[in-house]
Amino acid sequence: MEFDMSLHEYIEQHSSPESEVLQQITRRTHLELINPRMLSGHVQGRVLSMMSQMIQPKRILELGTFTGYSALCLAEGLTEDGELVTIEHNDELEDAIRRNLSLTPLGEKVKLVIGDAKEILKQLNEEAKACSIESDTSSEELKGEKFDLVFIDADKKEYSDYLDLVLPLVRKGGWILADNTLWDGHIIESAYDKDKQTVALRAFNDKVAQDERLEKVILPLRDGLTIIKVKEEI
Repeated sequence: MEFDMSLHEYIEQHSSPESEVLQQITRRTHLELINPRMLSGHVQGRVLSMMSQMIQPKRILELGTFTGYSALCLAEGLTEDGELVTIEHNDELEDAIRRNLSLTPLGEKVKLVIGDAKEILKQLNEEAKACSIESDTSSEELKGEKFDLVFIDADKKEYSDYLDLVLPLVRKGGWILADNTLWDGHIIESAYDKDKQTVALRAFNDKVAQDERLEKVILPLRDGLTIIKVKEEI
């Protein structure tokens, strides 16, 4: 039997299809933006959706919204009363993101925050510390305020800092997904030893690999997707 298609096309054809809304977002992104490759896309989107559905998170945090495609994929697994908080640094994308989120009822579960991810994460950590000090609630009850799932897909040079800031916000047994961790294969190519993004991603991968509090595996999906489980309260 002969196949006149790429392996990626074969995988797409044998995976669940995108919804009409996600197809519309894909088309608009390719028509309106100069770097549409940043979109998660069909297969990765189905992976994000399926992982979210397996975890059934009440709270999701996303770093790097782009046009909202991945947020809506992750939101498919939220509990009925769940919420996804997504942070986007580029304020020029805000109108497009809000338009895309409005295309589906799932968008009502997504809270968009425009700003610098590191600064917002620092603020979330300060709020969490204040809550734990001032609240009379037990630590067990406060655990529900942490995030069940985090998706990191923002500035690659900041991945290690994102990890440090995110870990205290994730519950024990929670999950972190990090995108682009193989960086188109550059991660193992000496020609990119001086490329700042490549160097930063190598440092992030090493940091994750050496942290015994984390279970981890890298999937060779598109640019690389690292799956991390937080084994203990941090």
